Amino acid sequence: MYKQILTPLVPFLLFIAIPLKAQITIDTETGLVFPGYNDVRIPNNSGTLFSFQDDFEAEGPVIPFRVRLGYTFNEKNHIYALYAPLGINYNGTPNKDINFQSSVFTQGEALDGYYKFNSYRLTYRRDIIASGNWLVGIGFTGKIRDAQVRLTNEQGLEDKKDDLGFVPLLHLYTSYDLGNDHLIYFEGDGLAGGPGRAFDLFLGTKLPLTEQLAIKAGYRYLEGGADVDEVYNFTLVQFAVAGLIIQL
Repeated sequence: MYKQILTPLVPFLLFIAIPLKAQITIDTETGLVFPGYNDVRIPNNSGTLFSFQDDFEAEGPVIPFRVRLGYTFNEKNHIYALYAPLGINYNGTPNKDINFQSSVFTQGEALDGYYKFNSYRLTYRRDIIASGNWLVGIGFTGKIRDAQVRLTNEQGLEDKKDDLGFVPLLHLYTSYDLGNDHLIYFEGDGLAGGPGRAFDLFLGTKLPLTEQLAIKAGYRYLEGGADVDEVYNFTLVQFAVAGLIIQL
């Protein structure tokens, strides 16, 4: 697992070693999580479809955290390495039997649920339009998805499904400078097609405090899932976001 996570970071480390005129940033983010639909059927062909949103309740509040290291060189080129963990605990008493993985959880018994969706990403972006106050960039992202769905009852019966895999995504950035580096900007990774989709979109503002420090605030939309033989799972999570951006 760690080899899969660290291998995409090698190009990033090599770029850091190149003696170019460059800028390094650290972008940290937290806020509040608002879980939306989270529909699960595992395995897809024989499991029971259930909803963490409708059949359970989230144990909250859920406080997210993500950190991104950025490297800008030759002004128009940007590389980002992101670590974005996310885990949500649920509890509930479903009104139906749930066939999940190799276990059956009986109707009416109290269950604990857990949904994990950790994301490790390496992104390259090139700015293609810089006109007036507008800036537009496009690129691509390599994402490692580390996910888990787990159910446990009061008698200690537990079953889970782990999912570790690579996902290629497109990357888009656009910003409008209100003056003095006060930005309104949109940034997102996403791709849809075939058996699944994945979107991580942010809309917000960046306000400089000093030459090296700025605050950010906005709204994040995280949605996606897969419909394959082993797993059916589609999830929506929304975030109220606040953070700090440090320029080194």
